[in-house]
Amino acid sequence: MREHAVSTVIFQNLSSATGSAARLATKLGLACEDIDLHHFPDGELRITIGPVADTVILYAVLGQPNEKLIALLLASEALRRAGAKRLILVAPYLCYMRQDAAFHPGEAISQRAIGRLLAGIVDRVVTVDAHLHRTARIELVFPGIEADNLSAMPAIANTLAKTGVDPATVVIGPDSESEPWVSDLARRLQLQHTVARKMRHGDRSVQIEFAEPGLLSGRPALLVDDIISSGATLMVAAKALEAAGASCIDAIVTHALFPPEMVAAFSDAGIRSVRSTDSVPHPTNAIALSEILAAALRPELSKTPSPETTT
Repeated sequence: MREHAVSTVIFQNLSSATGSAARLATKLGLACEDIDLHHFPDGELRITIGPVADTVILYAVLGQPNEKLIALLLASEALRRAGAKRLILVAPYLCYMRQDAAFHPGEAISQRAIGRLLAGIVDRVVTVDAHLHRTARIELVFPGIEADNLSAMPAIANTLAKTGVDPATVVIGPDSESEPWVSDLARRLQLQHTVARKMRHGDRSVQIEFAEPGLLSGRPALLVDDIISSGATLMVAAKALEAAGASCIDAIVTHALFPPEMVAAFSDAGIRSVRSTDSVPHPTNAIALSEILAAALRPELSKTPSPETTT
């Protein structure tokens, strides 16, 4: 393990997403130090960290999260032992946030469990469009530490403004949960928007209805959601938009968790394109989050961590 560097802030990357990590480090004017992960034959990990400073920004992509959470736990131990006084976790996609209640007897509440785990090892969490649903604020997930839940909509709006958007486009939310980011994106792009009503009939059966189907006739539709995992809701929404007469259908998502081969199924469902942010590496990545993340992190560059006290 290497000792302290001269800089008071170090950026370390605990992910295979070297592109998005490097972009963020560059925005902050920091070198991107990759943490080394070694897999033993039995599946255990050995973590070797890079240079350490008083403040460490730790970048971690938490899609397919189980092994990555163990790596994060080990990395935080090594960083603290090497002298890091302030540890900031940058996890653009925050895993295990969807289970915020026990829906059946005996179920674990994963949001609570992971929140407490992370709150015990880092001083601040920075994420983007965390799927909180019934949790009012991100701070409630992480007791006793700082937490920021950034919106991807400024980055998405900036990208769409540069590539061009038909002014007749209607921004569509597939369910009531999507209202905040759909309305925000529509406002930024000066477009109309509407939100569908989603009804679930079991785990895999979804019905979607639009309150104003006439609004969509002959107009481009832009579906916006925070997470696409199975893609079922997206495809049902696309079929409903086709039935309402939308002239074309595109989709934008913050977190693309679906298998890349699902893109063909989306095309068959009438979706012309799917674009995602780089929160999780995916073939659909088209929107960089580095600027919004950098804006949230820049104050860390001028902070002086509190000195350690001894008794």
